[in-house]
Amino acid sequence: MHPNPEFRRDDRALLETLIEEIGFGMVFAATPDGPRVAHVPLVSTGDGALQFHLARGNALTRHIHGMTVLAVINGPDGYVSPRWYADQGQVPTWNYISLELEGRVRRMDADGLLGQLEALSAREEGRLAGEPWTMDKTPPDYLRKLLAGIVGFELEILGWRETIKLSQNKPADERERVANALEANGSGAIAALMRNLVQ
Repeated sequence: MHPNPEFRRDDRALLETLIEEIGFGMVFAATPDGPRVAHVPLVSTGDGALQFHLARGNALTRHIHGMTVLAVINGPDGYVSPRWYADQGQVPTWNYISLELEGRVRRMDADGLLGQLEALSAREEGRLAGEPWTMDKTPPDYLRKLLAGIVGFELEILGWRETIKLSQNKPADERERVANALEANGSGAIAALMRNLVQ
């Protein structure tokens, strides 16, 4: 989390939307084998928990039940050049959105894992054109075999730490100049957030 409180926004609905919209992140833990990270799809339960699954052979799977871990979701980002400011005597920086979630992990049972996978596929299929795929299209024996290879987990979120760094520390005209430059250089998502989230 960025140390400047200007880049924080205690808005749980916004943070839940970030999880939903991005839907993918990293889970970090200090294990007896050393620090490890897994890159995982994420599902928010909407009531203060985050669900994910790991391959049974993942380096974190055998350790994280009962551990406190850190999940990180990164949103859009973009390099900000000093030449985009009216006063070019600035320094380069980076605008970005990031959410850190700290909490204790518990292993899910088979029904919980199946529910997580159904919620995840429904969310992602709903974003695609055409008839959504559903799990009932997978032969039951094949599905059981695949489910045996993964383990579901739920992280009870004890700490939400966001960074929403969108040039809030600059005047409105400078922010618009930076947003225009970011957009012109292929970083339209962070430019849009600068215009929509900062007043």
